[in-house]
Amino acid sequence: MTRFKIKISIWVFLALAILGLIFSMPVSEQAQAQQPTGAIATVTGTPSGAIVTVNADQQFVNVRSGPSSYFYPRVGILVTGETAAALGRSPGGDWIMIGYIGAPGNVGWVYAPNVSLLAQEYLTVVDAPPTPTPLSTPTIDPTLAAAFIIPETPTRLPTFTPPAPLAIPTFLDESVVNTSRFPMGLAIFGLGFIGLLGAIISMIRR
Repeated sequence: MTRFKIKISIWVFLALAILGLIFSMPVSEQAQAQQPTGAIATVTGTPSGAIVTVNADQQFVNVRSGPSSYFYPRVGILVTGETAAALGRSPGGDWIMIGYIGAPGNVGWVYAPNVSLLAQEYLTVVDAPPTPTPLSTPTIDPTLAAAFIIPETPTRLPTFTPPAPLAIPTFLDESVVNTSRFPMGLAIFGLGFIGLLGAIISMIRR
């Protein structure tokens, strides 16, 4: 009877020990024991949507806050071969809006000829954002500006001087001139006649 009680006690002790080991096992180990031994299939692939890639002939391209290199500042760059998600295009198609973390609104604009576009569908037209206002408006001190202004003396307009009266030459009538003077031809003829007469007289006397 005593041996029978001892055996029952041993079996009860063993049963309690086994139950204690089972319940004392960590939950993480139980979970690991329930995981399947086979490999779990994973889904890999390229993201869908339009993508731009910097051309190989470009060392880098500027990323600007709007579709213009004159009115919008640069917010970053993309190096050769770097890609970005294309979100839209400018009305003229010269600029492409991309996703760019760190820029205002996490978007930027790149010049279309510098990148290659891989688009599964046509990009939507996006209006240009408002141009940034300058932080300060330059003003000029009027007193300082007046020091550099060269004073100009007023010039006097020329006065009109009437020309001298025009002298018109007058010619006398030939008939009046001939009647008032001795005819020179008659005087020459008379002198020639007197000389001829003197020569004849001198020859007769010889």
